[in-house]
Amino acid sequence: MIYTVTLNPALDKTVEIPSLTVDSVNRITAMRTDPGGKGINVSKVIKKLGGQSIAAGILGGATGRTICSALEAMEIKTGFRFVEGETRTNLKVIDPVNHTNTDLNEPGITVSEEILNGLLQELLLEVNQGDIVVLSGSLPKGSPKDTYAVWVKACKKAGAKVILDADGELLEEGLKASPYLIKPNNHELSALLGEKLETPKELEKAARGLMEQYAIEKIVVSMGGAGALYITQKETLYAEGLKVPVKSTVGAGDSVVAALAVSEEAQKSLEETVRLSTACGAANVMCSGTQAAEYETIAELLPKVIYRKL
Repeated sequence: MIYTVTLNPALDKTVEIPSLTVDSVNRITAMRTDPGGKGINVSKVIKKLGGQSIAAGILGGATGRTICSALEAMEIKTGFRFVEGETRTNLKVIDPVNHTNTDLNEPGITVSEEILNGLLQELLLEVNQGDIVVLSGSLPKGSPKDTYAVWVKACKKAGAKVILDADGELLEEGLKASPYLIKPNNHELSALLGEKLETPKELEKAARGLMEQYAIEKIVVSMGGAGALYITQKETLYAEGLKVPVKSTVGAGDSVVAALAVSEEAQKSLEETVRLSTACGAANVMCSGTQAAEYETIAELLPKVIYRKL
């Protein structure tokens, strides 16, 4: 089973405003709402890929109930802990004329370490040997900075493979517990190492340094439209970015993580993983907001994926 953990979820409201202008009245031409937060986005895509997952995390108030109901309507199993307070609503502003995506994110619920530990213990009662746990996204206010390190260590002890998708200090701390797989983008990897990494060779060298230092099995480095690197202990594959019409880049990385989790569970080869992840990420930027692409769209892109050994 795949478990996704979203400790700071949100209701994502996506609006389109052609020629967005600061300090002026703007007219919304389209709008949609989706249950969001990185782990939740991963679960939505897993469902479209024909897989099963359990979405866990922390929710509060009417917004939290709306998110839970929406996921249940999608037939996604949930394991949320409800707490006092109101789950945040995040506004995603897409300007189709200027081709920009602007996020306005609320801070969300404040939680205690006791609440986090309670959710972790509930998760550990369910996780079995060979399961996959995806830890991704920001942390709610009140969370210790080593939260992901604690969760990685506990889930590994339970026999799970942990995929960590975080950045900044959260990634830096989480690495200390040696997750099975991480998925930084090129900017996050550069920031982590304190140097500007641009070429695939530079990114691969940096990633391999992390693999050796923290005993990580696999690293995927996404580079936006330029593609991605898929690095294992034995080899590296570079996948070119697919040229597709872009509606929203929000959630594209989560789509890649979903494909990685599904591929890991099915024990797909690295080549199959590269094809599915690349197609999945491209298909989802063709969608509005954090809506998950239909599998038919992903399947159409699979034969178009170009990759090579680095």
